[in-house]
Amino acid sequence: MSEDRPARRLVAERLDRLPPYLFAEIDRKRNEARERGVDVIDLGVGDPDLRPPEPVIEALARAARTEGSQRYSSYNGGPVLRQACADWFAAEYAVQLDPNAEILPLLGSKEGIGHLALALLDAGDEVLFPDPGYPVYRAGTILAGGTPLPLPLRPENGFIADLDELESLVSERTKIVWLNYPSNPTTAMADFKLFEGVVRLAQRHGFIVCQDAAYAQVVFEGRAPSFLEAAGAREVGVEFHSLSKSFCMPGWRVGFAVGNADVIAALGRIKTNLDSGIFLPVQEAASVALLKCRAEAAQLLDHYRARRDRMVDGLRAIGWDVPLPPATIYVWAPVPEGHDSMSFAALLLEQAGVVVTPGVGFGRFGEGFVRMSLTAPDESLDTSLERIGNAGLF
Repeated sequence: MSEDRPARRLVAERLDRLPPYLFAEIDRKRNEARERGVDVIDLGVGDPDLRPPEPVIEALARAARTEGSQRYSSYNGGPVLRQACADWFAAEYAVQLDPNAEILPLLGSKEGIGHLALALLDAGDEVLFPDPGYPVYRAGTILAGGTPLPLPLRPENGFIADLDELESLVSERTKIVWLNYPSNPTTAMADFKLFEGVVRLAQRHGFIVCQDAAYAQVVFEGRAPSFLEAAGAREVGVEFHSLSKSFCMPGWRVGFAVGNADVIAALGRIKTNLDSGIFLPVQEAASVALLKCRAEAAQLLDHYRARRDRMVDGLRAIGWDVPLPPATIYVWAPVPEGHDSMSFAALLLEQAGVVVTPGVGFGRFGEGFVRMSLTAPDESLDTSLERIGNAGLF
């Protein structure tokens, strides 16, 4: 190689714009603590520990033994799964969807959320994303060359997006507005009027609405509406659903997008070029989950409700005033005076051996809170409560 040739950059500049992925950082800190001999209880990541419903496991095993199950599957999902998604959606929300045009099965909703930016954004297009919110909204925008802009979710407004503030942030370059209700990490539930208002704004300004409904079936108080129930919603947006939390299937990687046929088709084009279809036995198992496991899903929800009550009662008993989450598998808790979310998360790890997620990792407006997951066995939750109490932090 010529000595005069300048060194070429190895890594794409877009990666410099990406913050460290939040949950990878949590894994690193947890592992470092364990290497120091700390007995760590991990409440940082929402990774369900409960088993999927038995009929789902049986369907997977049965389908895996079927001749040809190892072969490539359709990029757009098989007709059985697409129809199952349509039937489930009609039963849950009374919304009729075309399984061939308005539904796209995904390798988990994260894949679809990340790829959607590649399907819709040109360089410089702006994306409004909930802050605090799931980090992939911002990361997908950056990787696609778009400009991510935070949509503040403020505690004084119950972490519900303010329609007037949203409209003030919209510009002629706004291409996508992300919503996420029930909210990760704040656990907030949206009023149906929010969806109706956002549809009107989208019609007025021409942006696309993307609602992440990964926790729509993990609801303890009230009901989580679908964005597509709002009049005109299918003309302006799509919604993402996941089987990870509601059926305890995170590692199976299965979800689906529904809504506007043009957006669904664009996302499908990205999948055909960069991705593959869902493992055929997982498609069969997902169809069983959606169509035949309503009772089992209700039992899983009861487990999470009991854990929520156990955790919140225990935290309040030691002096930590935390709100009761109406939905999701998390507790969103304010940090004590004198701490920010990073310092308090570090203190809990050091003094109690408990991993939580600092709220600022979900965005600037998550500062002042930490998120705790309910995806640990009851005995681990009890031990974490005992340790936090013994640390004398409250």
